[in-house]
Amino acid sequence: MISAYAFVTRWRIRAPIDAVWAAVFHAERWPEWWPGLQRVEELAAGDGRYLGCGRRFVWKGALPYTLTVEMTTTRVEPPTLLESAATGELVGRGVWRLAPVEGGTSVRYDWNVSPAKRWMRRLDLVARPVFRWNHDVVMRRGERGLKRLLETAASMNRRDDALEKRLWPDAGGEDTQHQGGQHDLGQAAHRDR
Repeated sequence: MISAYAFVTRWRIRAPIDAVWAAVFHAERWPEWWPGLQRVEELAAGDGRYLGCGRRFVWKGALPYTLTVEMTTTRVEPPTLLESAATGELVGRGVWRLAPVEGGTSVRYDWNVSPAKRWMRRLDLVARPVFRWNHDVVMRRGERGLKRLLETAASMNRRDDALEKRLWPDAGGEDTQHQGGQHDLGQAAHRDR
């Protein structure tokens, strides 16, 4: 039987929801601020409404291995929800939920997956706490990177054109198109259910 993992990660970012949404939505830019994400490759452009967009993510946590996961966008409700299906070395789904809160944005990421790699399934009984810890490390790195990206500009209380261009690369065009991408956010308040 394949073991399932249900991770819940929460972040609180001192930035407006639109800025947080743009950073999460544009997964092709995650390697710029998320340490441990080695690369993102576009697989499918989707249907023009963002559904079906696909990307391959190569992650390196604190343990001596990488994980490759392909994500396909299954649901998009800007700026509050982004859901994707995962295949590859992990199989399942990830859901980003954003909500405005006093002083910024609350981010919740639900990551419900099962390992597809045989060695991970075989080691599950003894390695589950280590896999959970490694996931936590990756998510804390993402939280710190996103905070550095967004909170610094927000604390300066000024318009940052370079940041805007990075967050909204198609700004100025008729309609920003999602060109693939996926999810993943987390916090130190992560728990494995």
